[in-house]
Amino acid sequence: MEFSGIFRDLSFGILLSSQILDTLNKHKLMDFKISCLLFIRNHEEKILLLKRKKSPNMGLWSPPGGKLTMENGESPFECAIREAHEETGMVLTNKDLSLFGYVSEKGYENSCNWLMFLFDCKKIISSIPKEFDEGFFDFFKREEIDNLEIPHSDHQLVWPYYDLRNKGFWGISADCTDTESPKIKIESNPI
Repeated sequence: MEFSGIFRDLSFGILLSSQILDTLNKHKLMDFKISCLLFIRNHEEKILLLKRKKSPNMGLWSPPGGKLTMENGESPFECAIREAHEETGMVLTNKDLSLFGYVSEKGYENSCNWLMFLFDCKKIISSIPKEFDEGFFDFFKREEIDNLEIPHSDHQLVWPYYDLRNKGFWGISADCTDTESPKIKIESNPI
């Protein structure tokens, strides 16, 4: 009797360990990347997008932006200003930017976690920036963007909140481990 009691406890411990391992495998540890996206418009209110030549999102259209230089302690605003200059040649200050939200993507493409800060640029750009090693630019009307080749998750996580940017600050969290149907949670909204 005593042996079967010990065996039962041992089996229960194995079962729990197996469940923990399954959970860890499902949500494996991934790099965490912090970035900014810049929504820049021209005089016609067309939005500047970059057709990316590199990962992530190679071959897809997305707003200009990039990763924070975390080892230097770069802030999201500093990153947005730096990326705008590097990618478009624009010289911006904090007053030229309006932070309207963030998107946290857990398990993006099952490769990493992203925290993206979304900036509306108040300064107008007059011409298409030059092509560079990360891709080339073009302007699009907002209604054209939904029909472009853009990152799948941007249809649900980025553009709807860009459309609501004038309502206030948005915070979006998404578990993207199911690439076809991310689980989206609104963490902060102005309404």
